[in-house]
Amino acid sequence: MIAREQYTPGPASGAQVRKDGEKWTLILVRELRHSPQKVWQALTDPAQLREWAPFDADRSLGTVGGTVKLTTVGAPAPHVTETTVTRADAPEVLEYNWGGFDMRWELEAVGAGTRLTLWTNIDRRFISMGAAGWHICFDVLDHLLSGTPIGRIVGPDAMKFGGWQRLNAEYAQQFGVEPPAWPTHTPKR
Repeated sequence: MIAREQYTPGPASGAQVRKDGEKWTLILVRELRHSPQKVWQALTDPAQLREWAPFDADRSLGTVGGTVKLTTVGAPAPHVTETTVTRADAPEVLEYNWGGFDMRWELEAVGAGTRLTLWTNIDRRFISMGAAGWHICFDVLDHLLSGTPIGRIVGPDAMKFGGWQRLNAEYAQQFGVEPPAWPTHTPKR
């Protein structure tokens, strides 16, 4: 594992928002240097999800109709949701619901790599936070698939990470929203 301290996320990019009244959909696109099959495994295999995603899965997300428990990592209180995979066309499209938010992953072969696109509905008040969090998750995923894992950076750990604060502000500016005001340091007790 390379030192997490050496990781710095790039600038906010590859994201857009589709607005339909109060329902906003975050669309993130990332070009990965790995085959769609390899990326598919990372999106569906519980062991690989534990290395990069903001949730743990108790079983594979790769089977339609399968009921999977997703546990949000770093939540103040345990947050477990049950989801049913509604679409799993390996290695092209994966759909399920996580905590009330629809998740749609599309994988498109591009040369020797994959264009990974995530669509997810997020409360508009937190859209820049979601974009910043997923941006870092995608970076961690890319490192994992390249054989240079840096460890999962999600939840409160991500919010304390200096790169997350910058990304949150950059995405807020891109989307034309005010970033939520969150303390950058946890008060000592």
